[in-house]
Amino acid sequence: MRPYSQILDRLRAVGLRPTRQRMALARLLFDNGPRHVTAENLHAEAMTEGVRVSLATVYNTLHQFTEAGLLREITVDAARSYFDTNIAEHHHFYHEKSGLLEDIAGEDVVVSDVPPAPPGTAIQRIDVVIRLTEEA
Repeated sequence: MRPYSQILDRLRAVGLRPTRQRMALARLLFDNGPRHVTAENLHAEAMTEGVRVSLATVYNTLHQFTEAGLLREITVDAARSYFDTNIAEHHHFYHEKSGLLEDIAGEDVVVSDVPPAPPGTAIQRIDVVIRLTEEA
C-alpha cells in the first residue's frame, strides 16, 4: 500500500479535497491511534515535524474534519476545546489541573430521565465530561 493512501481515501470519502496541509495534519492526527488534541498542540506538533502551517489553518482544518465526521469536538470550558479522533460513542474524564482528557467507555455512563427535545429539534448525542481534581 502506498504511503498516505488510507488518509487520502478517508478524506475523499467525506468529500474533502486532499490538500498538502490536510494530508499532513490528518497523518499527525490519525496515524498513532486514538488521541485528544487542542489546535495549539497540533500546531506545535506540526511545526516540530516540519509541516509549515499556520495556527489559523490548523483551526480551520480541525473544524472541517469535525463537520465531516472525522473528529469530535469536546468543549471543556469557554476557552478550551479538544478534538477527539475516537468518534465512537463515549464520554470523558477531564483532569482540571493537568488538562488531560481520558476516555470513558460509552456503556460505563448511564444517563436517565433525559427530557424530550424542544419542538423541531432532535437529540443528536449526549456528551458527559466528568471533571476531576486532585484529592487533598
